[in-house]
Amino acid sequence: MLKDITLGQFYPADSVLHRLDPRVKLVGTIAYIVSLFLINGVFGWVVAIGFLAVMIGLSGVPVKMMLKGIRGIWVLILITAVCNFFFTRTGAVILQKGVISITATGIHNCVYYSLRLIFLVVGASVMTLTTSPDQLTDGLETGLRCLKKIGLPISELAMMMSIALRFIPILGDEAEKVKKAQMARGASFDEGGLLMKVKSLVPILVPLFVSAFRRANDLSLAMEARCYNGGEGRTRMKPLRYAGRDAAGYLIMLVYFAAMIAVHAAIAVIL
Repeated sequence: MLKDITLGQFYPADSVLHRLDPRVKLVGTIAYIVSLFLINGVFGWVVAIGFLAVMIGLSGVPVKMMLKGIRGIWVLILITAVCNFFFTRTGAVILQKGVISITATGIHNCVYYSLRLIFLVVGASVMTLTTSPDQLTDGLETGLRCLKKIGLPISELAMMMSIALRFIPILGDEAEKVKKAQMARGASFDEGGLLMKVKSLVPILVPLFVSAFRRANDLSLAMEARCYNGGEGRTRMKPLRYAGRDAAGYLIMLVYFAAMIAVHAAIAVIL
């Protein structure tokens, strides 16, 4: 359910990552996600997993909470694994039965794409759990300021992205409340086959969409009542300023990214 998704949630603490500038964490998250697409062997996974483990340790966030977000996307992970495992046509055929084909490449892709999806979610969760919504908005707006030259409304885009992330845990809580209310009325969500379980989600999704639109409408009215008209000319009580630890953060990310490129190139040459 949505309550298991950690993206958009903030875990208050006084860790090294919490004190970093949000722009450093944004760049670091993007670099980590890109590095996941460079992995082409076991050594690449070792480096990526080791780096993520160190970041989780420095974040001060419980590991259980970091891994909680995986439960929210288990269906997507399952679909990705099954499609790659049974329907990949390339590579040495291990088992063939009708339209279903199990190949060596299919097994590789099943593991590779599932792991990449898992680490992508956990890596992004490290940023959102250690960055407050206000810091995230300021970091997006300041970091993408150069795009204003081509006419993009950066302030509005940053506000939309931060609001969207903030709404994820809110909708998760709302979905849990609706589910409990339906169960109190006699609804069952665990009985029957897959089709019955999908149909049983309708009593949750309909009220959830209605609640989401209602919250969006209330938010827009509140912003209009406060005369919000974009970020032009807006000042900040705590403007973002780089410190020595931020330079160290950029350096560590550069070293990690260079290591991933070197491992990728070395394995490509060997293969």
